[in-house]
Amino acid sequence: MPTPAVILGFILATLYGAVFHLIRGGELRRLALFLLASWLGFGLGQFFGTIGGFKLLSIGQINTFSATLGAWLALLAAHFLTNIPKQPE
Repeated sequence: MPTPAVILGFILATLYGAVFHLIRGGELRRLALFLLASWLGFGLGQFFGTIGGFKLLSIGQINTFSATLGAWLALLAAHFLTNIPKQPE
């Protein structure tokens, strides 16, 4: 059974991905991409925040600042890597 910290992290990362999709728009595939990117970035941010010893805006075991920063950086990277400009005809 997942711990409350894992559930809170999953909810926050899902919220970040959904809000980013709401702002940037797109189809259902992009929503799935943004959710995956947000989950991955949140986990990596949490990992590096724990390893680095960052305690800024912590909620229990979650390093909220570093995890949020990781999620948003991953969302921006996913957006820019998949945003292919349309060719004029």
